[in-house]
Amino acid sequence: MLALAAPALVVLAAEPLYLLVDTAVVGNLGTVALGGLAVGGGLLAWAAALLNFLAYGTTARSARRAGAGDRAGAVDEGVQATWLAGALGLLVLALFQLLAGPLTRLLAGDDGPVAAAGEEWLRVASLGAPLLLVSLAGNGWLRGVQELRRPVRYVLAGSLLSLVLCPLLVHPAGLGLVGSAVANVAGQALTAALFVRALLREGVPWRPRPAALRSQLVIGRDLLLRAAVLQVSFLVATGVVARAGTAALGAHQIAIQFFFFLALVLDAYAIAAQTLVGQALGAGRPDAARDTARRVTFWGLGTGVVVAAALLALRPVVLPLFTDDPTVLSQAAVAWWFLAAMQPLAGVVFALDGVLMGAGDVGYLRTVTIGAALAGFLPLSLLAVPLGWGLAGVWTGLTLFIALRLVAVVVRVAGDRWLTAPETVTT
Repeated sequence: MLALAAPALVVLAAEPLYLLVDTAVVGNLGTVALGGLAVGGGLLAWAAALLNFLAYGTTARSARRAGAGDRAGAVDEGVQATWLAGALGLLVLALFQLLAGPLTRLLAGDDGPVAAAGEEWLRVASLGAPLLLVSLAGNGWLRGVQELRRPVRYVLAGSLLSLVLCPLLVHPAGLGLVGSAVANVAGQALTAALFVRALLREGVPWRPRPAALRSQLVIGRDLLLRAAVLQVSFLVATGVVARAGTAALGAHQIAIQFFFFLALVLDAYAIAAQTLVGQALGAGRPDAARDTARRVTFWGLGTGVVVAAALLALRPVVLPLFTDDPTVLSQAAVAWWFLAAMQPLAGVVFALDGVLMGAGDVGYLRTVTIGAALAGFLPLSLLAVPLGWGLAGVWTGLTLFIALRLVAVVVRVAGDRWLTAPETVTT
């Protein structure tokens, strides 16, 4: 489990860590450039999050084939996903080239210099959209065949190239904010080229198969809808907190960024579980799949407890690193208790999400996520301001969202239906 989870964690963390460096470099250009990066980068990140099924859906399908002893079939799933990634990437590129101006103005809230800077960055950075999606597909099939070391090397190689180029292009080369976008595209090009080379070396035909592409789109539809609901829920929560005051918004920003980062940490178990469950079911070993579900539950719960304890112990040290405003610190302390309390629950939820994805039970996950958002997260978030609950109301909604999902996935995995979920592989 750890042998699969540790490399997955490195891949998951590489992009957020690079973005922190990118933000620091661009920040030296001034607030307009930094705002432009936030606007343009937010739009590109949103598109990538919605299309992340290219990694998760491909892992499930490749793992099934690998478990059945069909290595060539597992790699072929990567080929089909790469074709799909290229096509979707070109659509995303065309969308951003056509609508970069209106989208950045909408997100920035005006037609000022920040929107103009965001548009300039997005038009260049979106050239890397097809490359980014190809890398997601490459991650997917390599995880499915339990080769997680190569994705680490490929992602780190691209990130390192971007890290070197970003400060050079932004400052000495004089490209400013555009230099950041060029560095992004260069790193994505290197990573995508390495993933494509890995596919070519497998010697599998590169013919697109319509039946396999349709099957991948079915999984993608469910995961895309699930991701869209998640994104909308978090956007609504942020909008509600913004109306509660500047201090509440600042505190929410600190806590929610920690939530997202810790979700990446815990999601490493989901990737390991997805691979192991997919291979076990592909090999016709439901007992091994169930054993994986039990083990990953304990790993997720144990890690969540450790993370919660660390958050509570380090709160007096960590929060002052982000602000010295006593009002923001007071509000952040409120959110921090919720953040810590939900970690053990989230550890189990994310782990069992991976189990059900590996089993191809994505339709159930879609329904559960949408139901938990509509019954818990969104209502409490929208009621937080009129009822005077403020930040505590929004974070109560987020905690309830996690708790409802926990009950649903535990009940599902305790039964047998997930072991015979609809087949994720079409030959």
